[in-house]
Amino acid sequence: MSKQIPVSHMAFVRARAGRSQELGVRLSALIEPSRAASGCLSFALQHSQGDPDLWLVSGFWTNQQSMTAYFSTPAMEVFTELVQDLVVNSLDFHTFKDVSEAHALRQSGAAVHKLAG
Repeated sequence: MSKQIPVSHMAFVRARAGRSQELGVRLSALIEPSRAASGCLSFALQHSQGDPDLWLVSGFWTNQQSMTAYFSTPAMEVFTELVQDLVVNSLDFHTFKDVSEAHALRQSGAAVHKLAG
């Protein structure tokens, strides 16, 4: 039996000038359906405190299959629509998976430094 590894996605979405409020409204429509999606552990929409045009859409999933299935849902069409409607200036999308400390050390070659306390 293979162990399921939690995965996540983060999308940094920058609104075009004067379109940030519209972007926030349209992205907020993703919150409830995404949280109800199979395998969703959490889903959030956040607005930058220092940059009024920057939004963050993030989700955490039980496994890669759940996240991939979610990306194929009609809810994800909002990103295409935002680009086509010229609401978005840029979209920076990344996916991540959890790794063990040992795996992370092998990947980076770095030593672990623990704080006293």
